[in-house]
Amino acid sequence: MTGTHPLLEGLDPEQRLVAEHLRGPLVVLAGAGTGKTRAMTHRIAYGAATGALDPRHVLALTFTTKAAGEMRSRLRALGAGTVQARTFHSAALRQLRYFWPQFAEGPFPELIAQKAPLVSRAVQSVGISPERETVRDVAAEIEYAAVSLLGAEEYAERAQRRSLPEGVDPDAMVRVLERYGEIKTERRVLDFEDVLLVLTGVLGSREDIAAEVHGQYRHFVVDEFQDVSPLQYDLLMRWLGRRDSLCVVGDPAQTIYTFAGASDRYLRRLPVDFPEAQEIRLVRNYRSAEPIIGVANAVLARTARSPIRLRGTDRTGPAPAFTEYADDAAEAEAVAARIAAEIGGGRRAGDIAVLFRTNSQSRLFEEALSARGVPYVLRGGERFFARREVKEAIAIMRAASGRGGTDPLDAQVRAILSSIGWTPAAPGAQGAVRERWESLTALVNLAQDTQEKSALPVPLTAFIAELDDRAEHQFAPTVDGVTLASVHAAKGLEWESVHLVGVSEGLMPIGYAETADDIDEERRLFYVAVTRARTALSLSWSKGRRGGSGRRPSRFVSEIQAERRTTAAAPAGPRSPAPAPVKCRVCARLLTTRAERNRGRCAECPAEVDDAVLEAVIHWRSAKAEESRLPVFLVLSMPTVREIAEKRPEGLDELGRVNGIGPLKLEQYGAELLELVRAHRSG
Repeated sequence: MTGTHPLLEGLDPEQRLVAEHLRGPLVVLAGAGTGKTRAMTHRIAYGAATGALDPRHVLALTFTTKAAGEMRSRLRALGAGTVQARTFHSAALRQLRYFWPQFAEGPFPELIAQKAPLVSRAVQSVGISPERETVRDVAAEIEYAAVSLLGAEEYAERAQRRSLPEGVDPDAMVRVLERYGEIKTERRVLDFEDVLLVLTGVLGSREDIAAEVHGQYRHFVVDEFQDVSPLQYDLLMRWLGRRDSLCVVGDPAQTIYTFAGASDRYLRRLPVDFPEAQEIRLVRNYRSAEPIIGVANAVLARTARSPIRLRGTDRTGPAPAFTEYADDAAEAEAVAARIAAEIGGGRRAGDIAVLFRTNSQSRLFEEALSARGVPYVLRGGERFFARREVKEAIAIMRAASGRGGTDPLDAQVRAILSSIGWTPAAPGAQGAVRERWESLTALVNLAQDTQEKSALPVPLTAFIAELDDRAEHQFAPTVDGVTLASVHAAKGLEWESVHLVGVSEGLMPIGYAETADDIDEERRLFYVAVTRARTALSLSWSKGRRGGSGRRPSRFVSEIQAERRTTAAAPAGPRSPAPAPVKCRVCARLLTTRAERNRGRCAECPAEVDDAVLEAVIHWRSAKAEESRLPVFLVLSMPTVREIAEKRPEGLDELGRVNGIGPLKLEQYGAELLELVRAHRSG
């Protein structure tokens, strides 16, 4: 029996449903901390172990190199190490390099890691001063246009409604876009968006190449699907072809990159694109203590997206702290003092994070932590292996590897990096000096970890090979220190203790968030920040920069406190009971998904279909499709037709509970369908 398989043991009921769903499209709505990676990896491993999925033909897609590395590690541990787990860009780049000789002339173009130099030239060419902030913001706008699949004319129209970089009007931005493209062509280089764009074009125009890709990859799993851009979705559909073996995992409440072209509409509309898709919700939060989950749910209650209300696992923890300070410096000093006390009490520096809305807020916290000798690491800068000091360090190690050496690996790496200025102690300076030291220290620590895990001496050549592999997958090593990061950079990470700072109006939500949609995205960002914490959470803000009094606490703080007061004022007694459990009317198994509960039976159990109603609805569907000039499945999918014939609804409310009958179809077809059922039902 499949129920006794070891790979299903230890999964909660919803995770197990995900693991067992191996045929057809699947949508997994996974709240923060609900074990989505566990569910996904067990699904792949269980499919491989039972023969339902060939691991050589599975492609698991993520949005960060860290997530891809973690997924590969878990799959290896579960016996599915041959599965490809990559970011969209990594998978696309690998394919593009492989197929390049088949459709292009000459060597593969150089891939630019940073747009800034080329963007700076493009900006200058249209008469705009290439200030650092302007170049950064223009580069972000170029990426937005590319991932949104906008040509010059479409972008020009949309730019009228966007907040453009200061001093750049829509016409100038279009000219920059065009000049940037010309510069890339002149230099024969590609940026990361080009990799996806070119591959998408090749798969759409070369059937032989598309067929080869379809033969290699037949099953797809996509994490963080709420962050998919139009370009990524287009590429995914070309990878998928006419197959439907697709599992997507996401959470609309964690949609925080719409400014960069990401959209959760693909997650929300997947059941429309794939009418056979089943939906499973993961709601049990295993990450955070109950008080933190309470704050998260209070934030979620106000989001415009239909939220997943998290359920805790009775983990205890201190109540989140809400603190106001006189000014920014006082806030930084107090937070640093609390962190020093945490470390003094035994908590690892690497288990603590300070999160803020903008990177400019980090300086005061860097200074305050340095003054107390607390190690820290900045997160969210350029890609680790693209940093100048990292490239220099690897080049020097590669040169030294030819000379051999008998010292342990970590000793060799320390000696080599000391020759370019690395020191065991952190420098007192901040900024670029500190970031350089952190990069080199990460390499030293990785060498030490690598040697400690091996019973035999590790050659320097083997360590360099590991660095090359990590560079290909952009899987950066880490430094053990308090993390300082923007909330956007913290997405997908977690810590025992999180200090969310600068929680005031103008920072969170950010001052330029004016529309209801903008504020809702800021609220989702706040939710992401809160749910990074496992045990302890503190939220703080100041009255002003230097003894000022012009700031107010964030409206999100007021919403949380209002929710707390409402909860405290509620009459004592048990909470409202959960909906009564529903069992399958055929086999009596507990039904856990919405689709199963609506249907009243397991998907595997046979249905008692009224053949006369079934035939009548099928004929009606064909006639309606011809009348409307629509494909029949857009009128009603076949599963919906079967469910109508099975349930034989007697009223609009009952018909509305049939899967695939939404408000629009209920209004369009409800009366006709009920008349069909009444006229043809048996008995």
